[in-house]
Amino acid sequence: MTGWLEHTPAPLFVSDRRLRSRKALPVARGTWALDSGAFTELQKYGTWDRGPSPLEYAERVRRYRDQVGGLLWASPQDWMCEPIVIHGGTVGRVTFAGTKLTVAEHQRRTVANLLTLRAIAPDLPFIPVVQGHSLREYLTCLERYHDAGVDLAVEPVVGIGSVCRRQATGEAAEIIASVCQAVPGIRLHGFGVKTSGLRAYGGLLASADSLAWSFAALYDDPLPGCRSHKTCANCPRYAFRWREQVLASLARHITGAAGPSAYALGA
Repeated sequence: MTGWLEHTPAPLFVSDRRLRSRKALPVARGTWALDSGAFTELQKYGTWDRGPSPLEYAERVRRYRDQVGGLLWASPQDWMCEPIVIHGGTVGRVTFAGTKLTVAEHQRRTVANLLTLRAIAPDLPFIPVVQGHSLREYLTCLERYHDAGVDLAVEPVVGIGSVCRRQATGEAAEIIASVCQAVPGIRLHGFGVKTSGLRAYGGLLASADSLAWSFAALYDDPLPGCRSHKTCANCPRYAFRWREQVLASLARHITGAAGPSAYALGA
């Protein structure tokens, strides 16, 4: 939740979709990163046409940087490449509008948006995001950035998108390992990475975010002392206890590797 920014020094991952509705912005105690809300935008509408323009988004990011403080980086208005995002359909209770475009077009628009945002606001920390579905498509996206003059090896952070629904398989680990091999020194941020994914390839990531704690809290009893809410799905006590458990678990599973330097809580 956006209010957590002013109450904890722990790293956070906060969505523009939540932050932009606040009249008075919080002042961050620690560092944080901004989610553009791309997944929700494409899930609901299948396009960015109903969302903020790049200029509007850049203006908001500048306001967050100046008034909230502590902003490490901001996601671009990227285009995820999962088949459900492209073709549309329903997963559980969530309906996807479908973009009806190709993976290649999603990649083109993702790279183009980064270039546009950086041209509009070269002072703001927008990061590249590598998108694809198959391994070959991810490698093609790397080539698109190279052709556009973006050196991913020297970027402070590079997002890796569209892998969260496959992290229980070896496919996500293979994709991330191949991207790291193709661009030595790349510092990847994993979007929506669960504990199982971190155990499999966390040593290849610089950072990651997750909302897995919130979904887990829906099915757990509230923590002792949490009498003001029926579940801890939006509870900072639950979230930070979960974070400490994840970090402890990673320390046991990842040896000889740096591991995620900051496990951000998605909000």
